[in-house]
Amino acid sequence: MTSETEEEVKQTKTERFATWLMERQEKKEAKETSLEALMKFNIFLSIGTLVAVAGSTVANYVMMAYTWL
Repeated sequence: MTSETEEEVKQTKTERFATWLMERQEKKEAKETSLEALMKFNIFLSIGTLVAVAGSTVANYVMMAYTWL
């Protein structure tokens, strides 16, 4: 009886750890997604600034570089 109870407790701890690990991974993926969006927005603003300062030639080069990525 005692060993069965200990196995159940260990299984419960393992399940809790697995649940915590999955939740942590989901939060990490959500954070990465928001960082990707911020990076894309930063690129958009940088392109806009370059076009405003240097004109359409820079825009053409930037579009070529973007399609290369």
